Amino acid sequence: MEPGVQTCEETLERKLGSCRDFAWLLVQTLRHLGLAARFVSGYLVQLKADEKSLDGPSGPEEDFTDLHAWAEVYLPGAGWIGLDATSGLLAGEGHIPLACTPSFESAAPVYGLTDPCETEFEFDNSVTRIFESPRVTKPYTEDQWQAIYNLGFAVEEELQENDVRLTMGGEPTFVSIDDMESEEWNTAADGDHKRQLASSLSLRLLDTFGKGGLLHHAQGKWYPGEPLPRWLIGIHWRKDGEMVWENPELLASFTKKYELPDNITSTFLKSLTKFLKCSDESIIPAYEDAFYFLWEERKLPLDIDPKEYNEKDTALRKKLGEVLEQGVGKSVGHVLPLNKKGNRWITNPWEFRGTHLFLSPGNSPIGLRLPLESLPKNPKIPSEPTAEPELFEAKPHLKPYGHDLNERMQSDGMNADKNHPFVRTAICTEVREDKLFLFLPPLDSADDFLDLIASIEATAKELKVPVILEGYEPPRDNRLEVLKVTPDPGVIEVNVHPANNWKELTENTLKLYEEAKKSRLGTEKFMLDGKHTGTGGGNHVTLGGPTPGDSPLLRNPQLLRSLLTFWQHHPGLSYLFSRSVYRTYESGTTGG
Repeated sequence: MEPGVQTCEETLERKLGSCRDFAWLLVQTLRHLGLAARFVSGYLVQLKADEKSLDGPSGPEEDFTDLHAWAEVYLPGAGWIGLDATSGLLAGEGHIPLACTPSFESAAPVYGLTDPCETEFEFDNSVTRIFESPRVTKPYTEDQWQAIYNLGFAVEEELQENDVRLTMGGEPTFVSIDDMESEEWNTAADGDHKRQLASSLSLRLLDTFGKGGLLHHAQGKWYPGEPLPRWLIGIHWRKDGEMVWENPELLASFTKKYELPDNITSTFLKSLTKFLKCSDESIIPAYEDAFYFLWEERKLPLDIDPKEYNEKDTALRKKLGEVLEQGVGKSVGHVLPLNKKGNRWITNPWEFRGTHLFLSPGNSPIGLRLPLESLPKNPKIPSEPTAEPELFEAKPHLKPYGHDLNERMQSDGMNADKNHPFVRTAICTEVREDKLFLFLPPLDSADDFLDLIASIEATAKELKVPVILEGYEPPRDNRLEVLKVTPDPGVIEVNVHPANNWKELTENTLKLYEEAKKSRLGTEKFMLDGKHTGTGGGNHVTLGGPTPGDSPLLRNPQLLRSLLTFWQHHPGLSYLFSRSVYRTYESGTTGG
């Protein structure tokens, strides 16, 4: 607040000054460079940010304005360009010039002479927003949002009074706040950066919504023209609050690399059989089909090295190079035939004509390339048919974490029953990209899945090796909850778990967007013409009930007809509803 303007030499020597001092120093510097420059005095208006910044200060806590000074430089073809030396920014819409002069003296608002006297000079600056158009970061005013929020409770009360039992979820989408130019954040479905942010978001959502749950990597959507299905990260947890997985450190990240012991694929399955109390004699190595890849090698031009490939090559060409580089005679993983009968885990050897287990050619996990068609068609004891779960019957509480495992470990001996049905499902271990992947088999019940998971964690703890779980998801069960993170063209999509009431729905949404922002993900981007827009997807909703028996669309089929009639008279919203109904039936009317 000191009066006047320092000389440039004084500002440089003291290394401090007011906005007037910095502006005058910049004017003189530009002139020494041969550029026309002038001193500007005016107002600086700074508005409170809609959202706090992740990096550095977020600006004023309230709308603010004050006197300010900056410089302007004349650029041929562009005209006078404002440069704010105090903040290191180009002058923007908040810089309101009152005077632009060759020298700072001419910008003084008051000048002249007076006799000696006493006087008080005061000024006050204030800023008022006359109009705020809706925008991505603030679509509603506080009063509008409060009205919407209160209306939600009024609707909720009516739904409860009429025993509708409705659950609701959604599919919001996110993009990187740091990179808005790459293909993966505009058109492409996948990318390394997208995987990193999805992994970070998944860990945060696991801690926020599914503490004590687990991360499961599965195959996601597969659209025409894509060589492989997309990835999907499922966050699974128990609704009763019990543990599914105790130590998150034993869940490997698919964006990191780990130092793994030799023969870990075989060692892990052998250790697992101790916790399952089944034989390890059925563990079998899996090999790539040497004849197929040697045949592919013979088709290459003579001047091409089969072991060399680059990112532009096809998936098959890359796979050929990888297989030939590691050697066609080396196993790529191990397989343990496995299923559960009653309270016992059962296994049996798999035998093939060629002695060894040769995988079907491809790039998918080995669990999806098992030669199941080569197994005996009529074994001595055939496989038992899988019973379809009864979706409408009440289910008991799930067993506590490690219940069956603890009972097995306290019992003597091992399951030696040789007369069990033939096992056609298997758990597979495979090392890819310096990570240990476990491909889980399909199981009949949630209790069996939780038992297997507890045994896998006990094995990982004993060997001190983190694992990535992939393969078959837990059986559909309304005692378990799931939230999914998956890629879509240009965005990351989150399939939110269904909420049972308005309060839960709003809390879930706010928590999700908060954790996404901490993962450096946002919901706004810029179109080619510069227009500011949202990422889309957030308008997709899922409707259903806590269980199929509670679904309002099944309990009262007339409701579906009523909804269709309503949306037919509101064409602008018809697409939204068609997505909602499709998702509801696709998910077995469980609301997610």
